[in-house]
Amino acid sequence: MCRNESIIEMSQTKKIKDMLEEERPYEKCERLGVSSLTDIELLAVLLRNGAINSNSLELARRILYPLNQRGGLINLHQYSLAQLKKIHGIGRVKALQIVCIVELSRRLSKASAIKGLDFSSAAKIAEYYMEDLRHHQQEHMKLLMLNTKARLIGETDISKGTVNASLVSPRELFIEALQKNAVSIILLHNHPSGDPTPSKEDILITKRIKEAGSLIGIELLDHIIIGNNCYISLAEKNLV
Repeated sequence: MCRNESIIEMSQTKKIKDMLEEERPYEKCERLGVSSLTDIELLAVLLRNGAINSNSLELARRILYPLNQRGGLINLHQYSLAQLKKIHGIGRVKALQIVCIVELSRRLSKASAIKGLDFSSAAKIAEYYMEDLRHHQQEHMKLLMLNTKARLIGETDISKGTVNASLVSPRELFIEALQKNAVSIILLHNHPSGDPTPSKEDILITKRIKEAGSLIGIELLDHIIIGNNCYISLAEKNLV
């Protein structure tokens, strides 16, 4: 039996105060450190209390593993405020707590990644935008605009939904770039499947925008596809 399963079984039969002291999340955290806690225990500590007929551990389990499905922490990124409120035991305050925790984790990730951010490095760019993009259930394409020193001077969302050549307009894209006086651009989008392997459409879009940019003097430096904690740079694959 795995750690989270044992926590689930225990939480269904006991109140927190009735558990052995070494099994209680707060006491365990103090004694062994925060890294010793399971995902369920971590969330239970943040929730502080449970609901009628369920303690905080059981409530945390229902959030992370709805209907006993797989998921875990990744599920936190999928919930909207309205969806959280539909979970038994989650009211307005707890729902707001959870979405704020998720947003805080995203900002912490970006704050860490921005140190030494180099827009000539696909790995650094992917790291910086990873938490913004990898949890989306639809494809989102971003346009990054750079100056003569390859520093970011602007970014904008240019497509949401299935990214294909008919929906991504080079004209509108370069209007944005010209308004910012950009000399080069980078495209960035996610694959909700988690697999960043470029599709034929991805490659076609890249070629169209590369060709259009060369006509007006704005260079497409890269097209980076974000997966689940991974990425592919089309420039590194010699596809730009």
